[in-house]
Amino acid sequence: MTKYFRYFEYAYLIIGGFFIFETFAIWDTERSRAYIFIFLAAMAIFMFFFKRNFRRKLEKRQKDK
Repeated sequence: MTKYFRYFEYAYLIIGGFFIFETFAIWDTERSRAYIFIFLAAMAIFMFFFKRNFRRKLEKRQKDK
């Protein structure tokens, strides 16, 4: 079960990388849209660390049983 959680964690990083790439691609033409992509990239990176922390707590809890 935690193996699937690990895949989703890295999916957040991939999505965050895509948003950062899109930010650089449209920075000169659509600045307001680029700011939205920066926000989404930050949220995706935050979700990576949040989910990783949650998974580690879950694994530790299962290990202690």
